[in-house]
Amino acid sequence: MKSAYRQLVLTLAAVLFFACAGTAATITGTVTNATSGKPSAGDTVELLEMQQSMNVLASTKTGANGSFSFNTADPNSPHLVRVMHDGVAYFPAAGPIRPGATSTTVDVYDSSANVSDVSTNVEVMRMQADGGNLQLIQLIAIKNASNPPRTLSGKKTYEFYLPDGAQIDQAMVQSPGGMAITTTANPEGSGKYSFDYAIKPGETRFEIAYHLPYSGNAKFTPKITADVQHFVVMMPKSMAFQSNGSAKFAPMNDPTATVQIATNVKAGADLSFQVSGTGTLPDDQAGNQQQGQAAPDQGSPSASMSPDNRPGGGLGPPTDAPDPLHAYRWPILAGLAIILFCGALFVINSSNQQARATAPSIPGHFATPAPKKEKTASAPTENNSMLLEGLKQELFDLELEKQQGHISDAEYQQAKAALDHTLKRALSRNQ
Repeated sequence: MKSAYRQLVLTLAAVLFFACAGTAATITGTVTNATSGKPSAGDTVELLEMQQSMNVLASTKTGANGSFSFNTADPNSPHLVRVMHDGVAYFPAAGPIRPGATSTTVDVYDSSANVSDVSTNVEVMRMQADGGNLQLIQLIAIKNASNPPRTLSGKKTYEFYLPDGAQIDQAMVQSPGGMAITTTANPEGSGKYSFDYAIKPGETRFEIAYHLPYSGNAKFTPKITADVQHFVVMMPKSMAFQSNGSAKFAPMNDPTATVQIATNVKAGADLSFQVSGTGTLPDDQAGNQQQGQAAPDQGSPSASMSPDNRPGGGLGPPTDAPDPLHAYRWPILAGLAIILFCGALFVINSSNQQARATAPSIPGHFATPAPKKEKTASAPTENNSMLLEGLKQELFDLELEKQQGHISDAEYQQAKAALDHTLKRALSRNQ
């Protein structure tokens, strides 16, 4: 009897052993230094489980050829790889390693406290007001076009100014190809702030939400410390805008908001303006409170712990890499707002080039477009407004599908190009 029992135990143990062994898998990958174009040896690589806590399952170093490997007992769950190079965290451009996949690649860049060809593409001041407060979201798109590509890291990688009396509610950042995460704006005094955040090659987007006391009228004197390609002010139709400075603002037709744009703004330019009135912008900002808080800082072990703002975000969870998206709809839409602005600016610049053929241009100002036939009905405008709203949703859905791995890179690029083309046509009809 005892012999039969022992045999049964051994049989069950063997079954369990081979079952577990059958589910194990090896994840391999390579790390390339995109600055030198060579394999990156000696970098720390961590394998993370895609859970709320982002636990580190294993850690290793890249070999001489930039390769690494991990053994995982759960190949049916998604995993994420994080590589530390020069104190900055990098993640696979393809996102998490999906169930069934066993390999990935990661590009890293050498870091420096001084990197040339880092410029501001777009700066947007988006505001709305109630009886006693003016609420603003400042969106800043920074382009790192360094060649060879390098990451700007260290203290005060980006400095900016906010109006006197501004009280910051939240600061966020989005690395190239990553997700929006919370970060910290460090006060420097006299309305000056800085970020200690690594600016990688590509476009990094900062978002600062703040509020000001408001009595129905406010004056702004933005401090421009470096050249800005496009400076945008956006507010509800019920609010009035008046430029007081020497820089030329031009209106952009938008069915839902008042949008004023200054182009090719030089450092030190006078962009002073004033606003009056109250009103709110139609958006999905309120949904952020319903769908959860923003992702934790990339330097924090969890959302409940204090953020770590070391260059590159420290060694916390890789929340600037693709991650579960249900809680981040508003940050994504905020980032897409920049895309929509850029599409609109492309249309405006194209219109300017056509207008210059028949009328002299004024430096720093948009040429006046040719007169258009007066519309006899509001239906085309309303239809265009609905189309723009639909495009916003399609852009969001497309980004969601890409991050979740439901479409290939080729399918994503093809769909994105089609949406951009439709967006430009819609904005062109609105002018």
